Amino acid sequence: MRNLQMELLQILKEDCRLPLEQLATMTGASLEEVAAAIAEMEKSGVILRYSPVINWDKVAKERVEAMIEVRVTPQRDQGFDAIAERIYRFDEVKSVYLMSGAYDLLLLVEAPTLKELAFFVSTKLSTLETVTGTATHFVLKRYKSEGIIFEDGKEDKRLVVMA
Repeated sequence: MRNLQMELLQILKEDCRLPLEQLATMTGASLEEVAAAIAEMEKSGVILRYSPVINWDKVAKERVEAMIEVRVTPQRDQGFDAIAERIYRFDEVKSVYLMSGAYDLLLLVEAPTLKELAFFVSTKLSTLETVTGTATHFVLKRYKSEGIIFEDGKEDKRLVVMA
């Protein structure tokens, strides 16, 4: 991967809304070079989507989020890939990671209510023939996500001095 592409990825990771002109200025490349590099990364699948980081605690939409540890029996000639694909196709599943350690897959799942999330685990996930066990951990509060601190608590506590 070229240096320009790596530099653009770092910048876009921080703020994907920057205009091409500003990206060109920041990298020292021409507008055409920046546009071509981004188009190439989009076409090759390096850049999959541009997405905001949302603090759902500040939105009046109820939702339940959980991380689920999943133990599975890998399938012959396919390892963990086939079961991971079956799992990531569920709408409730937002992320799937192959892990080392006490469990095999880590899922980030989301549902409108606790009841619907429990229904997903008990009727869709746990019933898959290669799933041998699950452990569900509910997200109570997010402090940091995607490198962004949600509330840093750094309010100015100095006394106001009036002249």
